[in-house]
Amino acid sequence: MEVNSRIFGQISIEEEKLIHFVNGIVGFPELTEFALIHDEEKKGGIQWLQSMQEPQFALPVMNPLDVMEDYNPQVEDELLKPLGDLTPDDMLVLVTVTVPSDLTKMTVNLRGPIVVNTATMKASQVITEGDAYSVKYPIYEILQSRKAGE
Repeated sequence: MEVNSRIFGQISIEEEKLIHFVNGIVGFPELTEFALIHDEEKKGGIQWLQSMQEPQFALPVMNPLDVMEDYNPQVEDELLKPLGDLTPDDMLVLVTVTVPSDLTKMTVNLRGPIVVNTATMKASQVITEGDAYSVKYPIYEILQSRKAGE
Protein backbone atom coordinates (compact mmCIF):
# COMPACT_ATOMS: atom_id res chain seq x y z
CA MET A 1 0.00 0.00 0.00
CA GLU A 2 1.32 3.45 -0.87
CA VAL A 3 0.60 6.90 0.50
CA ASN A 4 2.06 10.33 -0.22
CA SER A 5 2.48 11.59 3.34
CA ARG A 6 3.01 15.18 4.40
CA ILE A 7 6.00 14.34 6.61
CA PHE A 8 7.70 11.44 4.82
CA GLY A 9 6.72 11.95 1.19
CA GLN A 10 5.89 8.86 -0.85
CA ILE A 11 6.02 5.72 1.30
CA SER A 12 5.19 2.11 0.58
CA ILE A 13 4.03 -0.19 3.36
CA GLU A 14 3.45 -3.94 3.14
CA GLU A 15 -0.16 -4.88 3.93
CA GLU A 16 0.88 -7.18 6.80
CA LYS A 17 2.63 -4.26 8.55
CA LEU A 18 -0.51 -2.11 8.67
CA ILE A 19 -2.00 -1.54 12.10
CA HIS A 20 -5.81 -1.65 12.25
CA PHE A 21 -7.43 0.43 15.01
CA VAL A 22 -10.67 -1.35 15.84
CA ASN A 23 -12.34 1.88 17.04
CA GLY A 24 -10.17 4.52 15.39
CA ILE A 25 -8.20 6.81 17.70
CA VAL A 26 -9.47 9.39 20.15
CA GLY A 27 -10.68 12.41 18.19
CA PHE A 28 -10.37 10.62 14.82
CA PRO A 29 -12.66 7.56 14.95
CA GLU A 30 -12.85 7.34 11.15
CA LEU A 31 -9.08 6.78 10.82
CA THR A 32 -8.42 3.07 11.33
CA GLU A 33 -5.44 2.09 9.14
CA PHE A 34 -1.94 3.20 10.18
CA ALA A 35 1.70 2.39 9.60
CA LEU A 36 4.31 2.81 12.33
CA ILE A 37 7.21 4.80 10.87
CA HIS A 38 10.53 5.06 12.69
CA ASP A 39 14.20 5.62 12.05
CA GLU A 40 15.77 2.13 11.86
CA GLU A 41 19.12 3.50 13.04
CA LYS A 42 17.78 5.22 16.17
CA LYS A 43 16.72 3.17 19.15
CA GLY A 44 13.86 4.73 21.07
CA GLY A 45 12.66 8.28 20.58
CA ILE A 46 9.72 9.57 18.62
CA GLN A 47 8.05 7.38 16.01
CA TRP A 48 5.05 8.22 13.84
CA LEU A 49 1.69 6.58 13.31
CA GLN A 50 1.02 7.54 9.70
CA SER A 51 -2.60 7.33 8.60
CA MET A 52 -2.99 5.35 5.40
CA GLN A 53 -6.43 6.92 4.80
CA GLU A 54 -5.47 10.55 5.36
CA PRO A 55 -1.92 11.28 4.09
CA GLN A 56 -1.79 14.61 5.93
CA PHE A 57 -2.28 12.95 9.32
CA ALA A 58 0.66 11.48 11.25
CA LEU A 59 0.65 11.16 15.02
CA PRO A 60 3.93 11.31 16.96
CA VAL A 61 4.20 8.43 19.44
CA MET A 62 6.82 6.83 21.64
CA ASN A 63 7.45 3.97 24.02
CA PRO A 64 6.31 5.18 27.48
CA LEU A 65 9.18 3.28 29.12
CA ASP A 66 11.57 5.75 27.47
CA VAL A 67 10.26 8.48 29.79
CA MET A 68 8.85 6.54 32.75
CA GLU A 69 10.62 3.28 33.53
CA ASP A 70 7.91 2.00 35.89
CA TYR A 71 4.95 2.77 33.59
CA ASN A 72 2.40 0.02 34.18
CA PRO A 73 -1.16 1.26 33.63
CA GLN A 74 -4.23 -0.70 34.68
CA VAL A 75 -6.68 -1.25 31.83
CA GLU A 76 -9.98 -3.12 31.88
CA ASP A 77 -9.61 -6.49 30.11
CA GLU A 78 -12.83 -5.77 28.24
CA LEU A 79 -11.14 -2.88 26.40
CA LEU A 80 -8.42 -5.19 25.07
CA LYS A 81 -10.69 -8.06 23.91
CA PRO A 82 -11.14 -6.67 20.35
CA LEU A 83 -7.36 -7.03 19.85
CA GLY A 84 -7.46 -10.83 20.11
CA ASP A 85 -5.39 -13.02 22.43
CA LEU A 86 -2.79 -10.69 23.88
CA THR A 87 0.42 -11.99 25.39
CA PRO A 88 3.23 -9.85 26.84
CA ASP A 89 5.44 -10.83 23.88
CA ASP A 90 2.82 -9.61 21.37
CA MET A 91 1.99 -6.35 23.16
CA LEU A 92 3.36 -3.03 21.97
CA VAL A 93 2.41 0.00 24.06
CA LEU A 94 2.80 3.53 22.70
CA VAL A 95 1.82 6.95 24.00
CA THR A 96 1.02 10.03 21.95
CA VAL A 97 3.44 12.94 22.00
CA THR A 98 2.43 16.60 21.93
CA VAL A 99 5.15 18.77 20.39
CA PRO A 100 4.25 22.48 20.75
CA SER A 101 6.26 25.30 19.16
CA ASP A 102 8.07 25.66 22.50
CA LEU A 103 9.80 22.27 22.67
CA THR A 104 10.43 22.66 26.40
CA LYS A 105 6.69 22.10 26.88
CA MET A 106 6.68 18.71 25.07
CA THR A 107 4.42 16.15 26.78
CA VAL A 108 3.13 12.59 26.42
CA ASN A 109 -0.33 11.26 27.23
CA LEU A 110 0.24 8.49 29.77
CA ARG A 111 -3.49 8.31 30.53
CA GLY A 112 -4.52 7.14 27.04
CA PRO A 113 -1.95 4.61 25.80
CA ILE A 114 -2.20 2.86 22.45
CA VAL A 115 -2.02 -0.92 22.74
CA VAL A 116 -1.05 -2.93 19.65
CA ASN A 117 -1.31 -6.70 19.37
CA THR A 118 1.65 -7.36 17.05
CA ALA A 119 0.36 -10.88 16.30
CA THR A 120 -2.99 -9.66 14.91
CA MET A 121 -1.87 -6.08 14.06
CA LYS A 122 -5.00 -4.79 15.78
CA ALA A 123 -4.78 -1.76 18.06
CA SER A 124 -6.84 0.36 20.38
CA GLN A 125 -6.31 3.56 22.29
CA VAL A 126 -7.53 2.91 25.83
CA ILE A 127 -8.09 5.06 28.90
CA THR A 128 -6.29 3.87 32.02
CA GLU A 129 -8.10 3.34 35.30
CA GLY A 130 -7.55 5.73 38.21
CA ASP A 131 -5.64 8.98 38.11
CA ALA A 132 -2.08 7.70 38.50
CA TYR A 133 -1.06 8.94 35.04
CA SER A 134 -1.26 12.36 33.45
CA VAL A 135 -2.62 13.36 30.05
CA LYS A 136 0.17 15.95 29.78
CA TYR A 137 3.29 14.40 31.32
CA PRO A 138 6.30 16.71 30.64
CA ILE A 139 9.17 14.92 28.90
CA TYR A 140 11.58 17.57 27.56
CA GLU A 141 13.95 17.47 30.56
CA ILE A 142 13.88 13.65 30.63
CA LEU A 143 14.77 13.42 26.93
CA GLN A 144 17.53 16.04 27.30
CA SER A 145 19.12 14.26 30.27
CA ARG A 146 19.01 10.91 28.43
CA LYS A 147 20.54 12.51 25.35
CA ALA A 148 23.36 14.02 27.47
CA GLY A 149 24.01 10.62 29.04
CA GLU A 150 24.45 8.80 25.72
